[in-house]
This record gives sequence, structure tokens and C-alpha cells, in this order.
Amino acid sequence: MGRGVKVAVIGGVCAVMVGGAGYGAYNVVSALDGGGGSGSSGSEAKSGPPSADEVGETSEKFFAAWEKGDATTAASYTNNASIAGTLLTAYGEDAHIGGVEITPGTAAGTSVPFTVKAKVSYGGTTKPLSYKSTLTVVRGETSGRALVDWEPSVVHPALKDGDSLVTAESATPQIQAVGRDGAVLSKEKYPSLGPILAKLREKYGDKAGGTPGIELAVRHTAADAPDTPLLTLTEGKPGKLRTTLSASVQAAAEKAVKRYGESSVVAVKPSTGEVLAVANNRTDGFNAAFQGTVAPGSTMKIITAAMLIDNGVTSMNGPAPCPDTATWQSQTFKNLTGMKPNESATLANTFMRSCNTGFIKLIDEKPLTDSSLTEEAQERFGLGQDNWQTGVTSFDGRVPAVSGPDRAANAIGQGQVQMNPLNMASVTATAITGEFRQPYLVPFDLDDREPATAKGLPQGTASQLKQMMRLTATQGTAVNAMSGLGGDIGAKTGSAEVDGQAVSNSWFTGFRNDVAAAAMTEEGGHGGDAAGPIVADVLRVGG
Repeated sequence: MGRGVKVAVIGGVCAVMVGGAGYGAYNVVSALDGGGGSGSSGSEAKSGPPSADEVGETSEKFFAAWEKGDATTAASYTNNASIAGTLLTAYGEDAHIGGVEITPGTAAGTSVPFTVKAKVSYGGTTKPLSYKSTLTVVRGETSGRALVDWEPSVVHPALKDGDSLVTAESATPQIQAVGRDGAVLSKEKYPSLGPILAKLREKYGDKAGGTPGIELAVRHTAADAPDTPLLTLTEGKPGKLRTTLSASVQAAAEKAVKRYGESSVVAVKPSTGEVLAVANNRTDGFNAAFQGTVAPGSTMKIITAAMLIDNGVTSMNGPAPCPDTATWQSQTFKNLTGMKPNESATLANTFMRSCNTGFIKLIDEKPLTDSSLTEEAQERFGLGQDNWQTGVTSFDGRVPAVSGPDRAANAIGQGQVQMNPLNMASVTATAITGEFRQPYLVPFDLDDREPATAKGLPQGTASQLKQMMRLTATQGTAVNAMSGLGGDIGAKTGSAEVDGQAVSNSWFTGFRNDVAAAAMTEEGGHGGDAAGPIVADVLRVGG
């Protein structure tokens, strides 16, 4: 596809060079003026919010010029004529949209909803286009004119800053993504897969055997952001792309994250590393399930417990006293409010109650060093080496070697540790099998990717971790969330404090038979409050 119209940068302002030098000069002045044009020939500029009459008159003139395809005039009724002109020009020239008919709705104050009906024509094919949008009329800062407050979404609701509309042969053929059982995985049926399917199309469209079609799409400024298709004019031949996803588990994950805002969940198959589901419910559309970089709270204690066992510091039934407080290099750590101290606690008891102080009291035992937790995470759990090849972009976790108070904070999933649900689902899978199998979404042989490797855990360590997670699910902090699940179950809860947040992030990871899942809910509170029910819903179907 073409990359849109070119712009010139003059004095820090983008000016669209169409319609001659007069238009370009006018727009530069307009943009610098901040009011969509010059004032009213020396008369005093108006102030205050635009009146209903001004809202109606300005929007009417803007719509009329837009319908005629007169980008210059339409842009002059906005408070950013240069940028508006670029997008409105591309609307007709790059996107090949014509025959525009705009029907305004009833204004609500200074906001005017409207419906656009148009036609997209390219290569002898014409298709109808219809969508709804909204504009707002404001007072020009210097001119005092009533002007359309310019946002790309005025032209189309899918547009954001820097985006453009183009109609051409698609950059890559479409794909028909299918799950492990052959079911077709579409963004219409599984909405949170939309961004992931777009990435899969961008990366594997030319490897899946399809041929490109002609489509109207949103072109994003980021180099790694695939086009967002809006309308297909000519169907290409979709290539079939096999994925590891389970349609039933994905459906459960999509439904589960809807329970809480800003939530993400991942499910994997521990015996293979196959990703069974990935779902996000976020206002920003970010794939936090795979790319999140936040503290995992006490779910990190799975790795810390493994470090303690592997280094001979203690064992599942060995001592791990749980006092009220623990001090590490001048920083005092506490437990959750209401937790009773237990000076005779075992590691299993400290783990299933999620006692912070019990772990911190042990991290200075020999032979542990500042790098012991990092080595455990990298060498045993395959984390933090930036080499996972999942098939789409993912973050592999971060457990840096640190000294000072952060060494203690890292051990309980705070400090400088960063994870996401993909990482923690993998941690659980490694913990219960003893084998690190790098999670993946599409087969490795599709593009000859090499999976990351790690030596995994001694079977004795894995056995103890699995039993401690079982106790947590049946007698500890995860019992409420996991209640009613049959089979072989285990879990670990977590809550992570974040600067600037009044409520901690909720974390939960668990397993049921040969399925492991992990979830995170921003400001969801304790692990069992929000993330726990999400994981349980996924395990109920998948396990």
C-alpha cells in the first residue's frame, strides 16, 4: 500500500502542500495562530463556549466541504488546519473514498454525532462504507472563531494520532487462524484475539499459503504495527494458520476477563508448552498478557521457594518462621493485615499463607547471594534472557541481580522483578513438571524458530513445589477461588503494590491436571479477589 501523502515541516508545524502555495501558507499561519485562521479583521474576538447556533453553523459548513471532497475548505473550519488537511486529503486520494453523505444527529452541547455513508472505489470495484463518529466545536484560542476541535477520530473512529486511511492491495495475505481442534478463531468471536491475529497475519500471512486482496485499512505510524483492515473490496485467498489455541479454553478466558476491568489471563499446557488461551480486557488494547512488565507480587514466591530448596536452605517441611516483621538492610517488611505470626512455621505453611517475612528471613542464608534468585529464574525457569520465540511479541520476564533492600523485595515479587501472565503460567508449568518448555502460539517449524531452553528443576524440588501449591489451593490463600474444582489442583496468590495506586494489583496462578493459567487484574486487590476467579474459570473448562 502507499504510505499516504507527504508533508513538509515548517517551523515545527506540518503543512499539507496541496492546492498551491496559497493553501500551504494559509495552513501554516492557521496552525501557528491556533485558531484555524486569522481573526475577524480587527474586530474583537469572541470568547466563551460556542453557542448552539455557532455549533450548528460550523459543523454544517465542515460537513458540506467534506462531502464535496474539498479538504482545504473543510480543514479551514478546524483548529488544526494543517493536520486536518493531511487526513482529509488522504481520505479521498489514498483511501479512495467518495460519494460522501453525512447525516448529523442531535447536538449535545458542543458535541455533534453524525453518520457517514460513502463508497470506496479501487481497481474497478466499489463497496459501500458506513460508520458513526462525533465532533466537538470549540472556540479558537486566538481567532475567537467557532471551530471543529480536531481529532483524527472525526474522520473515522478507528483513527488515532499519526494514523492514515489507505485502500490498496493488502500488505500481507489474510489468514484463517485455526485452533488445535480445527475451529476457526476470528476476532468477531474472540474479540481480545484481534491484535494477536493482526500480528500473526503480519508475520505469517506470506507463509500460510494465501494471496492478498484489496482492502481499506488504517495505517499506523509505528513500524511494527500492522494495518487494521476496515473494509475488504476484493477477497484474497486466506492462508490457513495453525495455532496452539483451544477454542473452548479461549472462549472461557474471553468471558472470564470480562468480570474485571484491566485484566489479562494466559493458559498453557505444561506437558508441551502450548498456549491454550490468551485474553485481555483493557481499555488501551495492550496485550498485557504477553507483554506486560509489572511486579507479580507473591506469585514470585514459587521461584523463591525453588531457590531455597535447590540451595539447601530449607525444604517443604523444613523451617521458615513467619514473624510479624522482618528487617533487611534497614528496610522493614510486614505481612498482610491480620496474619498471625508463626515462629515454628514450615516452608509449606509460610508458602500457603503467603507470609512475606518468612521468605525474607531466609534470603541471607548461605550459600545465597545477590544473584541467586536471578540464576534460579534464568537457569531453572527460562526467564529473563530475552529469547522466547512464542510466534508473536512477548516479554520474557525480568529478575535482576540486586543488592540492598530490593534483594528482599524481589523475593516477594516487588522491587525490580517484572512479569506478565504468560511468564507466571510458564513458571507454574515448570514448577509442577520440573521441565521448562517455552510457551508458544504457533508451531516452531512454521518459520524454523528455535525455542528457548533451561535445565528445569530437580524432580524433588518440583514435587515439593507442586505439593505446596496443592496445599495453597485446598487449605491456604487460594481456597476460595479454587473451590469446586475437581482433579489435581494447585495455586499461588499474589498482590503487588504499585506506586500511585491506592489498591494493589491482583495476581493468581494455578493448575488443574495438565493446564496451568495465570491472571493479573490492575487494582484488583488480593490475589483471590479478582485474578483468582478468572484463573478458576479458565481451569474449570481447560483442566
